[in-house]
Amino acid sequence: MEISELGFGGIPIIRLSTETAVKVLHYAYERGITFYDTANAYRDSEEKIGRAFDGMRGKVIIATKTIQRDAENALKQLENSLRMLRTDYIDLYQLHQIAQEKDWSAATAPGGVFEAVLRAKEEGKVRFIGITSHNLSMAVRLVKTGLFSTIQVPFNFIEDAAQDELHPAARQQGLGILAMKPFAGGMINNAVVAFKFLRQHPDVVSIPGFDSIDAVEEVVSFYQRPNIVDEKDQQLMEHYRTELGKQFCRRCEYCQPCPQGVMITPAMGYKVVASRMSPSVSVEFCRVAMESVKLCTECGICVERCPYELPIQEMLKTNYDLYEQHRTGEFKL
Repeated sequence: MEISELGFGGIPIIRLSTETAVKVLHYAYERGITFYDTANAYRDSEEKIGRAFDGMRGKVIIATKTIQRDAENALKQLENSLRMLRTDYIDLYQLHQIAQEKDWSAATAPGGVFEAVLRAKEEGKVRFIGITSHNLSMAVRLVKTGLFSTIQVPFNFIEDAAQDELHPAARQQGLGILAMKPFAGGMINNAVVAFKFLRQHPDVVSIPGFDSIDAVEEVVSFYQRPNIVDEKDQQLMEHYRTELGKQFCRRCEYCQPCPQGVMITPAMGYKVVASRMSPSVSVEFCRVAMESVKLCTECGICVERCPYELPIQEMLKTNYDLYEQHRTGEFKL
């Protein structure tokens, strides 16, 4: 399966009207992007991609995913994806977020999702089977099973450990490598340096999410000139690493929705926002989200859902304390 060097991540188009999303998708195709990655769980992303490429199915490669672990529900989700995407086959169907042993055990048990996807492949509804994970050690295990055609994991200059063991293992097994979170879930706000790092790995296909024609044009333009990473770029990457540390929210939103109404994702990012704005501006910019933190009952549901195993409750409390310091003017440089 031959795809473009750069892919298109399908989450951000859920924020767009259907008309605007179709325009962005068409523009991406016109600029040479042929690979489009989405998931049944991404609200109306599949529907918008299906509408955009209706009548030109053979010109694009479409990847989608199922989060289901049992065959019955996975097949229902697959049929829904086919209907939304206006197609009778999926180029790459991925088992979504296999991060824990319990996920893998359920997926491969009799009556599990893997059984269903194999059947769909035999019927011609799926061309290739892939897998995604936010857990690096699990991803390495999955690659070595020899059961998949692709592996998709987070990869950027902050989360770069995949290049040490996972990428070599995938190459040895002949798997395609897809890089989600090229901007670390929005924490990297410099596309130039983000793609200077990523383009050092030419067999790794990055799938940034796009929500505008300008965003597509900016990233595509990087691929039209030589990639040179200098000392200044390395220093900037290190600055981001120092600023974010080891624990930070990638804004994947698996923790949502909070049953108490806490706006977890924006509240988790307050520290980063505050580092890039003045305290007074940060307070006004994040006020609604930060005030929602007071609704937290520490039920722990968000922690159980987080694929990165972040101590969300503690991080929210720390961020709220910083917000309160800024709000009351008690913060000191």
